[in-house]
Amino acid sequence: MGRADQLLFTYGTLQHAEVQLDTFGRLLDGEEDVLSGYRLEYAEIEDPWVVDLSGRSEHPILRHTGNPLDKVVGVVLEVTADEVDAADEYEVSIYRRAAVTLDSGRTAWVYVERSGPAGAD
Repeated sequence: MGRADQLLFTYGTLQHAEVQLDTFGRLLDGEEDVLSGYRLEYAEIEDPWVVDLSGRSEHPILRHTGNPLDKVVGVVLEVTADEVDAADEYEVSIYRRAAVTLDSGRTAWVYVERSGPAGAD
């Protein structure tokens, strides 16, 4: 396994132990952080594997608003490039991975609503 040299901002099921074990093969520790300019909403998930693994058919999803008063609290995980690829496989097609700057100033990957603006932040 490579070095954990990337950050992944999580706000939903990627924080669950069973999802981390299945997706990354290990449990990840993280630090709380905040992402401004986004709002947390919920979306219906139809992929039976993801629903079975997470235990939920509704998953949180981030929608870009651009309003600095909109804030989402989440957990930043240190991951490897291979683990980012594994997270890409876990996330269904309504999500896309984007690079964002968190309120702490750190740059991290995050999964946002696919229909939002590319590279929004």
